Amino acid sequence: MIVASSLPVSDPLDRQNLRARALRKKFVQIAIVVAVLLVLVAFGYAIRSSLAARGIAFSFNYLSTSAGFEISEGLTYNFTDPFGLVSFSSEMTNAQALVAGLFNTLKVAILAIIFATTIGILLGVGRLSTNWLIRQICFYFVEFVRNTPLLIQLTFWYVAVVLQFPPMAEAPHLLGAVISQQGLWVPSIVASENASSLTIFLLLLAAVMGVYALLDRKRNHRIGCLTIAALLIVGTLYLGFPLSLELPEVGRFRATGGVALTPEFAAILIAITINSSAYLGEVVRGAIENLSKGQWEAAGSLGFSRHDTIRDIVLPQVFRVVLPSFGNQYIGLAKNTSLGIAIGFPDLFNIYGTVANQTGRSLEGVIIVMLVYLLMSLSISVVVNVLNNRLEIPGVR
Repeated sequence: MIVASSLPVSDPLDRQNLRARALRKKFVQIAIVVAVLLVLVAFGYAIRSSLAARGIAFSFNYLSTSAGFEISEGLTYNFTDPFGLVSFSSEMTNAQALVAGLFNTLKVAILAIIFATTIGILLGVGRLSTNWLIRQICFYFVEFVRNTPLLIQLTFWYVAVVLQFPPMAEAPHLLGAVISQQGLWVPSIVASENASSLTIFLLLLAAVMGVYALLDRKRNHRIGCLTIAALLIVGTLYLGFPLSLELPEVGRFRATGGVALTPEFAAILIAITINSSAYLGEVVRGAIENLSKGQWEAAGSLGFSRHDTIRDIVLPQVFRVVLPSFGNQYIGLAKNTSLGIAIGFPDLFNIYGTVANQTGRSLEGVIIVMLVYLLMSLSISVVVNVLNNRLEIPGVR
């Protein structure tokens, strides 16, 4: 007995219609992109023609001219030395001045992201604490920070806190750090007398293996990488550890040694960290509250304490949920560094303003600044998406 197949036979006409529909969608998308590019080109041509009519040339040649002004802090790239990051000086070019401003912006953004994430997680967990006092402190802290402007918070930390530190002669010492009106000096890690190319290479290789162990999902791979990293560190200790701790030494008017942090840098780092941590804490709190109560009940039935439940069960699941929201907060944090101009911190936007006043090239400068902030935001998005994909459970969407 012959039974006809119940599987549908694809019609060539249907496949042609699907291809035609897909081609139409691609054509529409390409047409939109081309139209947007044409509008941008027309807009740029109109601006250039308007400037030319006023005798103003649109040019980026000013980037290669001498800046003629000093910057209180910041490293820039020395184009004559392919490996050189040096302190900015007035005889350097405007391009190097903008690089110094970008360095300061990235310095604040990266450190603030690390500190704000740590404090934000603690605040989010604290908002749900069984301890009434901790819960209320976290609640009022988050509400106060989220309902006051960041600019006012920045001014408060700079004027009412940082500038009220004692003078250098009376500066307190806390865990090797020196805190004064002239700035903050913290211990730094420097190359020791025993440093060599081999020991530095072994230490870097150990760090790479440690990072790979944290990112690898397979337990055997993690154990192997950590073992190799431990053996490499033992090797550096045997050959002479290449790093040592340098403590700041207090002089009459300023300290030497260690890492110096200016009052402006300290104020903007504290303000952005505290402000962003409040928003990140609310994201963590919301993700924890949306977690199924069955998770808590199952952990309790297995004998887990609340601390172990949060650390081993709740937070690993929360991180899979909050990363996209964290990415949005990180992007906003990076853009908020431009508020440093209010207290004289030489970030990218502040340096742009100085260069524009010196050269009269406001339009060219603002285009560069906008593109740099755009690239910063896209870079943060890429990093967050990579981490999100790493934490994604295989086969689950």
